[in-house]
Order: sequence, then structure tokens, then C-alpha cells
Amino acid sequence: DYVVVKMIPDNRLPPRHLHSVLTGKTFAVIKWESPYDSPDQDMLYAVAVKDLVRKTDKIYKVKTRNSTVEYTIKKLEPGGKYHVIVQLGNMSKESSMKINTVPLSAPDALKIITENDHILLFWKSLALKESNFNESRGYEIHMFDSLMNITAYLGNTTENFFKVSNLKIGHNYSFTVQARCLYSGQMCGEPATLLYDELGTGEDSSASKTGKSTDVAAIVVPILFLLLVTLGIGFVVLYMRHRRLQNNFTAFANSHYSSRLGSAIFSSGDDLGDEDDEAPMITGFSDDVPMVIA
Repeated sequence: DYVVVKMIPDNRLPPRHLHSVLTGKTFAVIKWESPYDSPDQDMLYAVAVKDLVRKTDKIYKVKTRNSTVEYTIKKLEPGGKYHVIVQLGNMSKESSMKINTVPLSAPDALKIITENDHILLFWKSLALKESNFNESRGYEIHMFDSLMNITAYLGNTTENFFKVSNLKIGHNYSFTVQARCLYSGQMCGEPATLLYDELGTGEDSSASKTGKSTDVAAIVVPILFLLLVTLGIGFVVLYMRHRRLQNNFTAFANSHYSSRLGSAIFSSGDDLGDEDDEAPMITGFSDDVPMVIA
């Protein structure tokens, strides 16, 4: 024998297994199950989203007959904190959870340029990769002194650089740059961190100086090599010209050498002139003297 028993659904039960599936910068996907299995009619849920930073509330309505419900909460803020409550529309018992959205990314390419009495921090605009960031929000800069174990807030700026002065010799510093925190520092961007210790005398400072010396050597060594190559080519050219001139002179001397006299004979213009003076000068021909042509 057997008997079929149908349980009466209790609409006063809370939704089951409420949890977050995916959390982004401006949205969150949540999921839960109905208070009882296989609902035989549409069920109306109330999703209340409380902004713990701004102290505001929003309520969304979801109507479905599915046993498993998935819902996306939109228009959230990066780095925000929220309290989510899900219950049936008849204000039954509730299920709740907390959600923290993903904060804005850290600025890219944070660099330091050293000047005479100060340094300059540079970074790329966060608006290049974050569509939710407006430059008017600006950035805030913090500094940590490892020797004094103190963190200081240096200020904020809407530019992509910041000037830092009054650094102490022998101290190591860490600088962080992030999207400016909103609502009393409760909604901030991820920080970009950079170490700076070139003013110190520690190992890192020596390594930095060694790196600079290496960079100088990388420039000077090729220049010296080119100078040596140029000098070498110049010596080879001069040597070849010297050998060619020496060979030409030797050939010229051999062509004028007299083995009978044992010396080279060179004629000058004066000698040519004397030979011309000894020859009789022809002044003309007489009509009485017959011309003989051989």
C-alpha cells in the first residue's frame, strides 16, 4: 500500500544558495534557487542593492518560474561595496550577501625623472584603458619612507606628472599613484608602486650607479672602436702609398743606371742648352751654293 502526499509550498521561506557568479567593475552576476523545488507558478523576487559607500538603496524586481535564477546587477561603481538582499515579493524571509566590485586599474608606465633638487613622477593616463575613468577625478600620490616606516599623503593632481621635493639623503622611498579615492577614501583605484633609492648609499643605490656606468661604457666603447678602426685604415693607406712611391723611384733609378760608370746618369736642362750652343747656327743659304738633296 502507498499514499501520495503533496506538500503545501511555503512562500515564507527565503531563497536558497544565494551567491556571486561574476563580479566586474560596473556589474555583478548573482545566482540563487527558489525557496522550494519546481515552482508551479511564476514567483516574484525583490532584489535590494544597498550602496554601503554612498548610503543609497535600489530595488529590482525579477519574475520567473525557474528553480534556479541568475540575475545581473548593473550600473555599479568600480571599487564599490554593496549589500544585496533577495526575498520573495511578499516580504518573506530574506537571503543576503556582500559584493565588492573590481576597482580601477593601476596607472601604467610609472617612471621617475631626477632633477637637481627634486624628482618628477610620470605615468600614462588611466583614461587610455579605463572607459569608466574621467581625468577630472584625478590621481592621488602616497610616499612610504622605509627608514622612518612612515606613509605620507603627498597630494592629488589631474595631470599625468607630480613633483616631489625635500627628499632626505640615505632614505629609501616607495611612491604609489592611483585613481583618486572617493567618499572619504572608501572607493579607490589600484595603486601603481615604484621604488626610489638613488639618494641612498645602500646596495640598490650602488647597483643603480653601476647600471649608469654600464650605460656610459656601452656608448664610449663603440666610439673608441670606430676610432681605432679609422686609424688602422689610415695607417694602411699611408703604408701602401709609401710602398708605391718607393717602387716608382726604384724603377726610375734603374732605368738611368750606368753599369759602366757604376752610377745613375740624369740629364738637366743646362746640359741640353750647352749641346745646342756647340752646334753651328744656320743663318741661311747662298744663291751661289747648290743645294744637294740626298
